[in-house]
Amino acid sequence: MRMIFKAAMVGLLTVACAACSQHPSQATAQQPAPAATAAAAAASTAKAATTAQPATVEVTANTPPMTRLPDWAVPELYDLALKSDPDQSDYSGTVTIAVDLKQASNYLWLHGKDLKVSKVTVTDANGKVQTGTYDGAVTPAAAKAGVARVEFGTTLQPQKITLKFAFTAPYNQTLQGYYKVVSGGNAYLMTQMEPISARLAFPCFDEPGFKAPLTLSLTIPEADKAVANAPEASDKPASKGWKTITFQQTKPLPTYLYAWLVGPWDIVNGPTIPPDPWRSTPVPLRGIAVKGKGYELKRALAMAPAIIEHEEAYYGFGYPFGKLDLAALPDFSAGAMENAGLITYRDFLLQLTPDASPSQVRSVFNVEAHEMAHQWTGDTVTLEWWNDIWLNEAFATWMQQKVEGEIHPDWHAHLGRIEGAQGAMQSDSLASARMIRQPITGNGDIMTAFDGITYQKGAAVIGMFENFVGPKVFQKGMRAYIQAHKFGNADANDLVNAIATAAGKGEAFKAAFKSFLNQNGVPLVETKLDCNPKGGAVLDLTQSRYLPLGSKGSLDRLWGIPVCVRFPSGVQCQMLSRKTGTMKVDGSTCPAWYMPNANGDGYYRFEMAKADRAALAKAISQRDDGEQLAYTDSISAAFQRGDLDADEVLAEMRALAPSKVGQIALAPLGTVRWIYQHEAQTPAQKATVRDAVAKAYLPRLEDLGYQRRSGESADDVLMRSRLASALGLEFKVPQVRAALLKQGEAALAPGKDGLPDLGAANPDLLTTVLSVAVEEKGKPAVDELMAAIPKTSNPVKRNAMLRALGHAQGAEADVARSFALNPAVKVGEMDMLLFGGRETVAQRNQLWSWFTSHYDKILARTDVFSGALPMVAAAGSCSDSEAQRLEAFFKPKLGTIPGLKRGLAQTDERILLCSALKAHQNPASITQ
Repeated sequence: MRMIFKAAMVGLLTVACAACSQHPSQATAQQPAPAATAAAAAASTAKAATTAQPATVEVTANTPPMTRLPDWAVPELYDLALKSDPDQSDYSGTVTIAVDLKQASNYLWLHGKDLKVSKVTVTDANGKVQTGTYDGAVTPAAAKAGVARVEFGTTLQPQKITLKFAFTAPYNQTLQGYYKVVSGGNAYLMTQMEPISARLAFPCFDEPGFKAPLTLSLTIPEADKAVANAPEASDKPASKGWKTITFQQTKPLPTYLYAWLVGPWDIVNGPTIPPDPWRSTPVPLRGIAVKGKGYELKRALAMAPAIIEHEEAYYGFGYPFGKLDLAALPDFSAGAMENAGLITYRDFLLQLTPDASPSQVRSVFNVEAHEMAHQWTGDTVTLEWWNDIWLNEAFATWMQQKVEGEIHPDWHAHLGRIEGAQGAMQSDSLASARMIRQPITGNGDIMTAFDGITYQKGAAVIGMFENFVGPKVFQKGMRAYIQAHKFGNADANDLVNAIATAAGKGEAFKAAFKSFLNQNGVPLVETKLDCNPKGGAVLDLTQSRYLPLGSKGSLDRLWGIPVCVRFPSGVQCQMLSRKTGTMKVDGSTCPAWYMPNANGDGYYRFEMAKADRAALAKAISQRDDGEQLAYTDSISAAFQRGDLDADEVLAEMRALAPSKVGQIALAPLGTVRWIYQHEAQTPAQKATVRDAVAKAYLPRLEDLGYQRRSGESADDVLMRSRLASALGLEFKVPQVRAALLKQGEAALAPGKDGLPDLGAANPDLLTTVLSVAVEEKGKPAVDELMAAIPKTSNPVKRNAMLRALGHAQGAEADVARSFALNPAVKVGEMDMLLFGGRETVAQRNQLWSWFTSHYDKILARTDVFSGALPMVAAAGSCSDSEAQRLEAFFKPKLGTIPGLKRGLAQTDERILLCSALKAHQNPASITQ
């Protein structure tokens, strides 16, 4: 699953982000085996905490299981039949569940929420039928969590039984379970079950460890269409005006992967994926979109065959789900969802027009590669429990980057992985950061597990160990893992053991890998070169935990770190599993320089002795792109620790800005943006920062111009877009704003249809030019966009207008935020309106006043996202007083919203760290 709403919130909280890359060396562990003891102990302790129940509460008929269901009742097969009309507000159905009852009992626990169950039938192994009862409100807490009790009416011995439920339920209103969306005047039904929303759709065992095949029948209006995980088996008339579509039985799947769609969908054929060495039959490929939009799926569908073929070749395992449908949904809580055989996406992540920007094309490709990778890691092999969601998401992120690099090497996928890792480090530097394998104590921990720690940190850790053992060895381990657990479940131990076996590694290696899974935090490797004429050069290594200035995080951390260092003579790697270690430098001469994170592949930060850093600084422009990104991250990390001042950061910016690689050239701007917004306190200081940025980057933007040019590279298009946004919106360079405003005014002028003539602007800059126009023109621009959005169906144009409204100023900012509560704005679009207007204290105070006065309405619309509401209210804040008011408002609400506790803790900590850094930095250091 790709998360977008929460990612937007986290992005606002990032002080700075740099980058790190892949390195192909064959690794050798030179540290003695006993050095891993501390890491192994940490891994063992954390694993025990991860796998244990949060409390030793005996589950009885009167004590609902609030984390995991008992393992003595196991579903083996579902037969689900629904009667469903998109034009109605609810639906009815029956579900028959074959259950293996492993102990004598007169009841069992399963999941169901907001369901009206009218009848329960229990059939034993001999065919004897009993009437059972369903209780979805054993306790208030159980009702809220969706835990229900089924009583058999008699005690049954261990045997195979069948449960049949007749029920009705409303279509969900917050994009969960089985929900309804009206688009273009037509009603559509769709599902989103992950992580724990299948229980909203039908009674079930809603946990990933319970995998069972599904047979689905949908009785729907005869004019509508339906698709599901499996191919259609039959389509027969039912009663007048209705038909029943039955689908083939699926392979064993957890309930969070069950999916179906109903409505007047466009269904278009894509290119068939031909047989290959891993699969003997072709895979039919189709696209699904709302009525009249199917033609916009052609480009996205054309990308799919190559992606599937590359992933099959890596795993040595053919795509296993028979057919593949890609569906563009008109509203969706996630970015995309990997349902087996029926992958669902936000509409703008599949619908590509001929003039789509390179950034949109790349986004579509990468989201497809991510979700298709899940067909192996997630769907074929499924996590046993939610503490191992990284086995799904981290591996899909890692594979997505691998496939991107193979099919589109000019897209710099390795730099994307590094940037993702460094973004994760911003969150992982918090004392309140999650572990990759975070213990699950309740539904809130499940809901908050889909974050940068799971996705980007997880992918970076995988990549680091892949490079340490070697890509071919790692692939051998992954193939063995998939084969051993296909159509079943696995946990972290299964994966780590498979890689260790393939690499011929023992317990020390396993402990090192797990040391990154079972504790939070970012390792800091301090290095000092010692050139001893007698013994040869050695590099002294010391590990600790990286913590930003003001952090109260524990220093009690020890990792098994695969440290890879580049010297002029080549790359050397070894495992650092103790507090200190030494690396003997190959060769007889003292190296002129070294890079502590070769290719930027390591998930760690580094700090070099002063003389060593000065030597690297002279050579860094000659290093590869990944190492340059790792170097830029060391700058932002040092600034956040209070070790660099603003003047030093601006000097590094000037040195890196000329790089031809956009990611490197722009990397310092995250830290410079923080200086501009929080440290520069006077107009003169802000002007100094603005002028420094303009001097470093404006000539490049002017060379690129503000319009597309025939034959220009995609990198140039992306650089133009990034520079225009940074200089025009973030640093407010006057001449850039003037050029963008000119396009923005043209785009706001009425076109032939009476709506804004958005085609008058460069489509790559549309969001930026509209945002500048909203900031400069105020109410007229806001009113025009608010009037146009309900009449606009194109998702890219809607997104541009909505994001522009997020830049409304003064009283219009509250008007735009209130528009987010209007049904004309989809639930999945709200974040575009709610995250602007927070650069200054005055803007944040205005936002706070609006948020607190509209809290109940926001909560009602954002149910699936509610744990992140502290970020909506206070992201970007930077004072102790702002932290205090946030705590005072949300602490009384902690028991009412799943995930709120973590959302509050992390937002509060970020604010306090920002405040501490602001107090430490001296604005007088901002000089020309």
